[in-house]
Amino acid sequence: MARSGSSAGAVVAGLTAAALAVIGFFAFQANAAQDRAESQARKPGASGSPSPGASSGTSEKERPDDALPARSGTGTRVVYSLDSERVWLVGKGDKVSRTYEVEPSSVHPAPGTYKVTSRSSHITGSDGVPVENVVRFTTVGNTTIGFSAALDGSTPKADSARKTGGIREQRKDGEALWLFAPIGTKVVVVD
Repeated sequence: MARSGSSAGAVVAGLTAAALAVIGFFAFQANAAQDRAESQARKPGASGSPSPGASSGTSEKERPDDALPARSGTGTRVVYSLDSERVWLVGKGDKVSRTYEVEPSSVHPAPGTYKVTSRSSHITGSDGVPVENVVRFTTVGNTTIGFSAALDGSTPKADSARKTGGIREQRKDGEALWLFAPIGTKVVVVD
C-alpha cells in the first residue's frame, strides 16, 4: 500500500513541476513581448501601425483626424473615438504613444469613461472568428464590448444584423493595446 501512495505522490509532483515550467515559459514570453514593445516605443521615428494614415503620436505631419480628441480625459488611458473609428494609447504626461484605425463593432458603447474589466489571449469572437489580444471594457445589453484582432488579420465591417461587440484591430495594434492596457486601465469613449 505504501508503494501506490508514493507513486501517486510522484505523479502529482511531476504534474506540478510540468505546470510550473509551462507557467514560467508563458511569463517569460509575456515579459519578452513587453520588453520588445517598450524598446520599439523608445526608437526614434518608430511607427505605431501599418494602417494607412496612422500616426505614432503627435508630429508636425499629423492629420487633424489623427489628433487626440479634446475632452478625452487625462492620465494613462485608451481613447476610442466612435466617429473617427480610431484608438489612441495615451501614457504619462498625456503623451500619445500610438494611434490607429479600427473597425467598430455592430453594438457601440455610449461615450463615457470605463475600465478594462477582463482580457483573453485567444478566444472565438462573438462573430465566430478566432481572435487574440482581447481587451474588454463594458457590456451593452447582453453584448460584451472590447478590442480584439482576428488571427487571420482581417478587419471586415461588422454585420449590422448581428449583435457583436468586437472592435477589430490589426494584429500589431492588438498586441500593442494588450501590452498597454492591463485590467483596470482607463478607457475613454468619445463621439
